[in-house]
Amino acid sequence: MGGLAGLGRRGALALGAATLLAACTPTTKSTDENTVRTDSEPLERRFTELGSLSDAHWLGFALGGDSRVSAPGPTDVRVVGFARLTAGGVAAIVGGRQRGFQRETPSKPPETLAQFTPKSARWVRSESFDREVTGGTYSGAFYFDPSGDWVYFDTINPEVVSSSGP
Repeated sequence: MGGLAGLGRRGALALGAATLLAACTPTTKSTDENTVRTDSEPLERRFTELGSLSDAHWLGFALGGDSRVSAPGPTDVRVVGFARLTAGGVAAIVGGRQRGFQRETPSKPPETLAQFTPKSARWVRSESFDREVTGGTYSGAFYFDPSGDWVYFDTINPEVVSSSGP
């Protein structure tokens, strides 16, 4: 006997169970979620209020992309990471208009970004500033370290700001 017929009832059941388990088990994380990007231009196009950025370390990946079963429809993209503003850039943002910046520690960054966390950062955040950057069209939080001019951003579906030029 060849093929499946030679497996017998127990073999067929074991094969069926293995197939079912494989179909329900999440696949490995996508490469995008594990690849730390260092280009700042895509960030500058999305977060124009931050100005020029350097020393960027960030991730952009589809949420829920680690499952073999996906729901039809739009995919949410998380953009999260660290970048350095120009010298004095954070002080200008934090000291500017009444935005109500308060000490607040961000949640733990994704594992692949943890090594880029500024060691002695003293983070501040303003929900008012968050709303100013996101324009209420996407979810996002921005944490600043005034002493090192660092920003930590954690956003869902950040939009590219359209240019005002031709």
